[in-house]
Amino acid sequence: MSVKERKERERASRERLIVATARELAEQQGWDAVTTRQLAERIEYSQPVLYSHFRGKREIIGAVALEGAAEMAAAVRAATAAAHGPRERVYALARAYLDFAARNPAVYDAIFQLDGGLPYAREDTPEPLKDAFAALLESLGEVAGDGVHPGLFTEMFWASLHGLATLTRSGRLPPEDTEPRVELLVDRLAMV
Repeated sequence: MSVKERKERERASRERLIVATARELAEQQGWDAVTTRQLAERIEYSQPVLYSHFRGKREIIGAVALEGAAEMAAAVRAATAAAHGPRERVYALARAYLDFAARNPAVYDAIFQLDGGLPYAREDTPEPLKDAFAALLESLGEVAGDGVHPGLFTEMFWASLHGLATLTRSGRLPPEDTEPRVELLVDRLAMV
């Protein structure tokens, strides 16, 4: 292995450590606790080392968002692959999405609530974000209905799931009614 390859591998490893530490800190204490000073202390590198990887917190949030979007897409695909029939796939998708949001609130916020400097719904949208939407579209496109654009239907279903996730987490919807809400969403909006 050349010196250049070793340095590139070490740099990639440090970057993964920074992202993992930021994510862990955000999940434990919230995004306000994620500062370059805190990260530098936790990973035992200087702040200039952090800045050699990321220009600031915004880029770190973006990196967490991209990692989280890939994980969410994988979770949705795994759940829908195990389901049989359109209704079961849509229900599995909804549960996987809501479970991901509940288990990873700081990551979910990085993807959908915070400014990570990432473009959404554009040609230059990063691939992990496009793939997360594609994971939803794969199951929802088949139930969009005649004359309904599958992408628009997926956006509406996703918006409903996002609303359920954020309103439940903020205490504006009681969590004990999540299952009936999911059933209603699947049966009425997806009509399967």
